[in-house]
Amino acid sequence: MDENVRKLQEIVKNSDNIVFFGGAGVSTESGIPDFRSVDGLYHQKYDYPPETILSHTFFVRNTKEFYRFYRDKMLCLDVQPNAAHRKLAELEEKGKLRAVVTQNIDGLHQAAGSKKVMELHGSVHRNYCQKCGKSYDARYMLEYPGEVPLCECGGVIKPDVVLYEEGLDQQTIQDSIYYISHADVMIIGGTSLAVYPAAGLIDYFRGSHLVVINKSPTPRDKFADLLISDSIGKVLGTIEV
Repeated sequence: MDENVRKLQEIVKNSDNIVFFGGAGVSTESGIPDFRSVDGLYHQKYDYPPETILSHTFFVRNTKEFYRFYRDKMLCLDVQPNAAHRKLAELEEKGKLRAVVTQNIDGLHQAAGSKKVMELHGSVHRNYCQKCGKSYDARYMLEYPGEVPLCECGGVIKPDVVLYEEGLDQQTIQDSIYYISHADVMIIGGTSLAVYPAAGLIDYFRGSHLVVINKSPTPRDKFADLLISDSIGKVLGTIEV
């Protein structure tokens, strides 16, 4: 076992108050493309850049184009949780992990069995009619026969996903701050920590061990008690609970 992984094993063994903060890199190992990697969505060709398409203004003004991109690139409903998702769920089940704070919208943490998940940017699995409020699942959105998913009342359905220009859910932020500020160990994994205000929540951590597991450098590397530059699934998959 690698020395850094051995250190992580020891940290996990000695704590029952761990919080995990993760991003796109956790899900890329399940086959979901991220936005900022070399092979991510930002490097592909579209009529508009993804930042523009995934904005509130674009959704309102160009709803058909929004949904063409959203269905094609954001609704990855056949992917499965990977080793990282499964290990985090196991750590929670064993009473070691208190919460997962995620920037992802794919629901893979819940699919793996995690119960306490703070979804900072919402979820593709929750969708609601802007007219009457009725809820719809992701499969309905993907398989809707028209260009823009409509409710039975005729209203346009919007994903419960935080678009650019939209604020984060205040209750989700408060819950995230609570778990992060009370954690003894915080593991950051699979995120470049470039998206704010989500990345700023890490400032609330006051615990004993800050662990960063990411393939590329992050702004928090210099503050980490343990830094592992490797695949999050590979690293967590080796941890024994």
